[in-house]
Amino acid sequence: MNRVVITGLGCITPIGNTVAEFRTSLFAGATGIAPFPPYPEAPAREAHDKTQGLRFTQTAAVKNFDASQHLDSGVITATDRTVHFAVVAARQAAAESQLTNHYAPDKIAIVVGCACGGRQAEETETNKLYTRDARVHPLTVVRTMASAGASNISIDQKITGPSLNISTACASGAHAIGLAFQMIRSGMIDAAITGGHEAPLTFGFLRAWDSMRVVSPTQCRPFSADRDGMTLGEGAAMFTLESLDSARARNAHIYAEIVGTGSTADASHVTQPHPDGAAAAMRNALRDANASPDEVGYISAHGTGTQVNDTTEAAAIYQVFGPNAAKIPVSSTKSLHGHSIGASGALEALATVLALEENRLPANAGVTEIDPAIKLDIILGSPRATTSTLALSNSLAFGGLNAVLAFRPAE
Repeated sequence: MNRVVITGLGCITPIGNTVAEFRTSLFAGATGIAPFPPYPEAPAREAHDKTQGLRFTQTAAVKNFDASQHLDSGVITATDRTVHFAVVAARQAAAESQLTNHYAPDKIAIVVGCACGGRQAEETETNKLYTRDARVHPLTVVRTMASAGASNISIDQKITGPSLNISTACASGAHAIGLAFQMIRSGMIDAAITGGHEAPLTFGFLRAWDSMRVVSPTQCRPFSADRDGMTLGEGAAMFTLESLDSARARNAHIYAEIVGTGSTADASHVTQPHPDGAAAAMRNALRDANASPDEVGYISAHGTGTQVNDTTEAAAIYQVFGPNAAKIPVSSTKSLHGHSIGASGALEALATVLALEENRLPANAGVTEIDPAIKLDIILGSPRATTSTLALSNSLAFGGLNAVLAFRPAE
């Protein structure tokens, strides 16, 4: 079995459109959550006030991103905003690692997560069809398909190996990274570009989530005593993976090592998480990493800021770690970059990797008082120094789909 390491990073996020910007915002606790707009216009909303019918007024949108500065007009015309994020973030990671200069194109895989597909294109064309019976754009199918990001990365990077999209709701990005890790570890492929991307902030999407009564009318505050829901976001985070031996042989910079992954299904309820499923995923990741629970020095929580999720995740952590659960530092970065659905696991994996590289754990921003029912060591205030040798990143999705990634610092 190959040991698998991360040698390149890329991102387009509400807290930075480069890894350097993301890193600065992450450790400064600078949130990307703000009143909207800015977020992408949707023609279905032409006759509406910006917030009509919504109980909330804030999202975590990507700012200062102009696709025309990165992509040619043909690509922009044929793709949705989510693909723009994916391709540019993948370019950043690939340029840093120089992956395509060192591996044959058929030995590199692309495995990315995207749950929502091209929401902007879908709403634009649906509005034209149902309100004016207008002709639908001939590129609607390729703009809306969830796998468009994987396809366009392969075209942009001239990669001919397996190209896959994983769509498992909020666990999509984490599942994608876990699968790419397994493919390299087994020797099926030599290297991979992996991560997650999503651009779902359209009026219809926001109205759909609002109807579930899980979006915060204020701002996402995971594990807070006064938490009142999630904040929806968008963005992309991409990684280049390869074997440790290959990375060392070419003297590549190594950010961290992926050592395990765990996936489970609650088999319980579509929207109500169950602690048994999340606990099993963490145990599976530890088993896959050949690690014991007492080695874990940080948990990057799914932490959506809803009453049910945060309580359930805390219960799952106690199932796995017992009395030691209260001693493990925990934080959720969703109070910074929001909940970007299929990209969220990738953004949180990026935060975890940077935390291990810098020996600093990001704080759980926006929280002053922890829910007393959640008896965990939630990091508040400033980043916390660490010497952690093992970190877990949790993703717990609707449908009861759980994914956990285990990381160790670079040696």
